[in-house]
Amino acid sequence: MLFDQSAFPTTCERFMRYAAIDTQADPLSTNYPSSEKQKDLSKLIASELELAGIRFELNEFGYIYARIPSNSNKKVPTICFCAHLDTAPDCSGTGVKPLLHRSYNGGVIILPDDPTVRLDPAEIAELAKKKGEDIITASGLTLLGADDKAGVCCIMEASLYLLRHPEIKHGEVVLLFTTDEEIGRGVDKVDMDKLKSDFGYTMDSGALGSFEDETFSADACFIEIDGISTHPGYAKDKMQNALKIASEIIASLPKDRLCPEATDEREGFVHPTRITGELGHARLEFILRDFDTEKLTNHYNEILRICDDVTSRYPGSFYKATRKEQYRNMKEVLVKHPEVSDYAIRAIQQSGISLKQGIIRGGTDGSRLSFMGLPCPNIFAGEQSIHSKKEWVSVQDMQKASEVIVRILSICEAESTA
Repeated sequence: MLFDQSAFPTTCERFMRYAAIDTQADPLSTNYPSSEKQKDLSKLIASELELAGIRFELNEFGYIYARIPSNSNKKVPTICFCAHLDTAPDCSGTGVKPLLHRSYNGGVIILPDDPTVRLDPAEIAELAKKKGEDIITASGLTLLGADDKAGVCCIMEASLYLLRHPEIKHGEVVLLFTTDEEIGRGVDKVDMDKLKSDFGYTMDSGALGSFEDETFSADACFIEIDGISTHPGYAKDKMQNALKIASEIIASLPKDRLCPEATDEREGFVHPTRITGELGHARLEFILRDFDTEKLTNHYNEILRICDDVTSRYPGSFYKATRKEQYRNMKEVLVKHPEVSDYAIRAIQQSGISLKQGIIRGGTDGSRLSFMGLPCPNIFAGEQSIHSKKEWVSVQDMQKASEVIVRILSICEAESTA
């Protein structure tokens, strides 16, 4: 198969259309999806699938399940490709104005709505490699939403390519578009019976050629602190302020190890994410992360040790700790299915790009899907500088990601038995 830019002619226009729709998730909402506006993109994609003649289901959670039938006479595995529709709450997603910088000249990109937001190739290594390519940014006031609308776009472009080229043999293809991935709820409502796939891939990684089949394992930890509340005017030798106790616990956390700002590569961490409360009661929320699942217990025990030490200085006050599993390292599942990673690695290499196999210091929908019965590593979609006003994506990178999807399907079909 030979591919060039013309193989996926609507990538740029499609992505910019998706990016303009506000789909920001709301971590404080208990609804599903957390924001109704995520469904605006769901409805648009549903209309595009209908126009293309692809069978789909759009449900009340904003999820889309779509299926492209097999055109092979062989017994070929059913493969799912997944991307999420929502964008992160870290930076505004309202009023996104995607801008196309055609044939990027290699210089500093100054975003017009806030000229202080500058994309400097001297600071952004991947951007320095993109001279001559078509770069899409936001305007300086919002994120772009390439995480993960680039993945959504790549999957749609690959699907339409398959319909235009029936000579490319493939098994059944399942498309899954989810909501609320950015706030950790992306697959909470997934119906595995509807997926009915043998394995899958999330299209949610960054740089060209990136492939990851290993993520953090993740837990949450909650500390509830009860102090002693009295009138501040008569508090001597009586008051034990829960907020101060909570602050001491935070201040006692390691600063040169076991924290995000002092770790990288395969090092795990403990990270406080929220503190709330008042004089008599306070609550601390933590996330625990490590590639070695067993080490999460060590990290949890470190928090307990600190809590014990701090509260020992406040007789009469006490704390209660709880721990909740969030997701697990997908490698624990994928090591049992080496062919899934192998298909993706070969497809990337056959696309003529350098493989960048790495690990994810975070999680994806694929982390949880893997443990739900769908082995599901992660492939690049081109998204860069995510969750920020400097977010950008190369049109050519997205087109290469679509090519990788098609090649995975082709490789799998060619190696299946009759």
